[in-house]
Amino acid sequence: MAIRKDTLWEQFLSPVIRGLLDKEQMIVVRDRIDWQGTIDRYQPAAFVYPEYYHTQNYHGIEGGYLTQTAAITYDPITQYVLPPYEPWVRQSAIAEIRSQPQRILDLGCGTGAMTLPLKQAFPGAVVTGLDLSPYMLAVAEDRAKLAGVEIDWQHGTATDLSQFEAGSFDLITAALLFHETPPATAQTILAQSYRLLAPGGQIVILDGNQTTLRSLDWLNNIFEEPYIQAYAAGNLDAWLGRAGFDEVRTKDVFWLNQVTRGVKR
Repeated sequence: MAIRKDTLWEQFLSPVIRGLLDKEQMIVVRDRIDWQGTIDRYQPAAFVYPEYYHTQNYHGIEGGYLTQTAAITYDPITQYVLPPYEPWVRQSAIAEIRSQPQRILDLGCGTGAMTLPLKQAFPGAVVTGLDLSPYMLAVAEDRAKLAGVEIDWQHGTATDLSQFEAGSFDLITAALLFHETPPATAQTILAQSYRLLAPGGQIVILDGNQTTLRSLDWLNNIFEEPYIQAYAAGNLDAWLGRAGFDEVRTKDVFWLNQVTRGVKR
């Protein structure tokens, strides 16, 4: 496991934001979930985590997303670090969907922060959320139960989606995934996504604004994000083009974020 970095986030911002968190509510969530039973149900016994994922800390949390702490704190913290208002940012991605998809796959779904709004926007669709962390899926499952929606939660890596047949989905989404993966991994995920989309299907990606991040080195150093500088140096439009997507375009969202869309012809 990586050694925790002495970032500006850890020194100054984390104590402030953690002071704003509703700790009693987080305890309620923690105690409501059958962690071991849920993890045993999602995580295959012989599953091998990708090295890029399990050897890094994310957001100053030792163990990264493979921890109960990361799963419980993710939603409360994200509301403060996805300005100006997290639901607006996520809805801006949903607004770029140019169809009425019936089969949706949300990659790197985490706690379901994007998956649930997708199901609410397209209630007739069959929605699948996939993530590498069984801890995050435990929270996602809990959120879906409270919301009264049916979502197919699956544990796995977005670089190997062989459990799905080609052309299985009309829409694939990824929110805040690619800045947390090495560029080569991101390219593999996009190739897998292209295979899984039916002709005319769309991919919609919400993530940090690459142009903005390139001009703000200090911002890249605030959080413990091991791959964000490589992500900022890249170009999602070009990555999508190399994967075979057409009609690729990126739209700025509140300066710090962007939504990138592509179509499989």
